[in-house]
Amino acid sequence: MDRYAILVAGGKGLRMGSDIPKQFLPLRGRPVLMHTIDVFRRTYPDIHIILVLPREQQYYWRKLCGQHDYDVELCVADGGETRFHSVHNGLSLIPDDARGVVGVHDGVRPFVSPETIRRCFVAAEEFGAVVPVVPVVETVRQLLADGSSMTVDRNAYRLVQTPQTFDIQLLKKAYGQPFDPFFTDDASVVEAMGHPIKLVEGNNENIKLTNPADLKLAEGMV
Repeated sequence: MDRYAILVAGGKGLRMGSDIPKQFLPLRGRPVLMHTIDVFRRTYPDIHIILVLPREQQYYWRKLCGQHDYDVELCVADGGETRFHSVHNGLSLIPDDARGVVGVHDGVRPFVSPETIRRCFVAAEEFGAVVPVVPVVETVRQLLADGSSMTVDRNAYRLVQTPQTFDIQLLKKAYGQPFDPFFTDDASVVEAMGHPIKLVEGNNENIKLTNPADLKLAEGMV
């Protein structure tokens, strides 16, 4: 069985307050995206990596690879109008007759652990559709239509991470559906076909770097 990882990196860095897209920002001297790629390569050295980048960012990525002497074998797909279209483009680079498992991961989550990746890939071989999650530790309030709010049972909720991992043929079939704005992640695309999602344990360090505070926290985690 083949293993693939589609790394989606289409951010513009607006919430970071930077002109440099957040996936290219330096983290201990190297772009965030290189750290993310490396953890997948350490976990499964034979994994096929597909990097999804907006076309206008691909030259800059190649330039960074040259500057950092970064020579990792991977394929690059064009980013799309939405995340759905970006993942669709990445999937198109996987042969139609491929058999195995594919994980879809946010390029700006460089602290996913090898253990989380392995849990997702192993479980996907059995269940077909797997999402890593962590418990909600803060109190959660639901906003109601009348403007009021109420506390809900946080034990009934989980925070979703990536890599969301699937049987290749299942995910290809799911992404053959027409786009729906409800599709906020890969699990929602697969669920639209009626396929159940298996939850597995993620890791708390697997944060998505979105704002300057995240990057400061990340510097202490490398």
